[in-house]
Amino acid sequence: MRLLIEPSAVSKIDAAAIRSGIDSYRLMYAAGSAVAAAALKHWPGALRFVVLAGPGNNGGDGHVAAGVLRQSGAVVAVYEMAPPATADARRAAAESGVGAEPIGAYLPRAGDVVIDALFGAGLGRDLSPEIAGLIAGVEDARLPVLAVDMPSGIDGHSGAIRGAAFRATRTVTFMALKPGQILLPGREYCGEIEIAEIGVPQRLVAEHACRTVLNDPANWSSSARGKTPASHKYTHGALVVFSGPSGRTGAARLSAAAGLRAGAGLVTVASPSDAMAENAAHLTAVMLHEVDDRAALRAWLADRRLSTFVLGPAFGIGEKTREFVAELADRRLVLDADGLTAFRDRPQELFDLFAEDETRLILTPHAGEFARLFPDLAEDETLSKVERAQAAAERAHAAVILKGADTVIAEPGGRAAINTNAPPWLATAGSGDVLAGICGGLLAQGYPAFEAACAAVWHHGEAASRAGRGLTAETLINFIDI
Repeated sequence: MRLLIEPSAVSKIDAAAIRSGIDSYRLMYAAGSAVAAAALKHWPGALRFVVLAGPGNNGGDGHVAAGVLRQSGAVVAVYEMAPPATADARRAAAESGVGAEPIGAYLPRAGDVVIDALFGAGLGRDLSPEIAGLIAGVEDARLPVLAVDMPSGIDGHSGAIRGAAFRATRTVTFMALKPGQILLPGREYCGEIEIAEIGVPQRLVAEHACRTVLNDPANWSSSARGKTPASHKYTHGALVVFSGPSGRTGAARLSAAAGLRAGAGLVTVASPSDAMAENAAHLTAVMLHEVDDRAALRAWLADRRLSTFVLGPAFGIGEKTREFVAELADRRLVLDADGLTAFRDRPQELFDLFAEDETRLILTPHAGEFARLFPDLAEDETLSKVERAQAAAERAHAAVILKGADTVIAEPGGRAAINTNAPPWLATAGSGDVLAGICGGLLAQGYPAFEAACAAVWHHGEAASRAGRGLTAETLINFIDI
């Protein structure tokens, strides 16, 4: 499991390391040396390394880097926002052997490599006009930027841009990734990220890690269920996907095929009578059952082997949708697309249906659907995307997949994961229907809701990478490998 640390935890980890007997300047020297090593490795032909140093310990890392670069024979210049304000930063500046000029004196020139050591991950305010202007000048000159810990101007907690920000070519960070480095837009400003080990014991990092992790198989590996000689279709779960009316059936079939590919033992499309022939013409391994209204659904649900459902893809947003969800309140449910929008005027009605017992509901909103169900959270600019998803999961008593290029998965207990493996070409019509089906297939096999959601999002991204740039939702299904 790849842990993340909040910027606010960095000073706590440093303090714990110092209490354990590690010298604080040793940590700074290791950090600055890692920055210098990255600079020399990736820009061996630089005519000049320009260190932009802030007054804090991030600037101290920059001063160390300047000294190491000077000792390596490189041409180095240092420009300070203000004199160093911490003991370690003052020592780093004094020992670097590189005199500093005021930051306003820096004029970008061809051949420069800029080392951004101004603010790091802990920035809590918008950048000043002076620094914003400096960033614009560096960008106009198209100079490569190596960021120390975090590009200045990026909020290390949320990934938001604080007025302006360096767009780094590379970022050297320390101990572990920060949320703002993998949430958008911060991720796009960090460039290639490398994590430098600077001598802080991993146990201290783990003790102060946040409840948000990077999404990877470690998050659900204990939930995976392999097939045995005694397995049969019902031991791997029965999944039902509800079809929309005639002319709107394709989305449900995508979800059903994805659920089958994800490992559900038996998958059935529940179809209204007017779409039975349309669905039958396209289904083979997926079964078909006629369900027209609430009474028919209720009668069918007497079969308790029907454990897991996907409702929403092209289903419609009227009263029928809400009635069906009410009938499914004691089963495992993936609610997607129209299923979400159907509750936009009465979200609490949905939340109340699933408020008790274990988490058995997965919601899969994109930003617009999220705003319909959780308008106050969507409008609150003080919340990060992770915090929005966490608050929504708690309110809905559901695992929430807040989709996007930086999809966030959250559960009511506060755990969250940020997904990073989805390629840009996954943004194509029907891919969300496929994701809903994968979620359903994993839920049907007995994965807990949060683990099913994390696994589905990750496998969705992996399938897209294998499928390649020309994928469609139909071809994406063939590359699901769970």
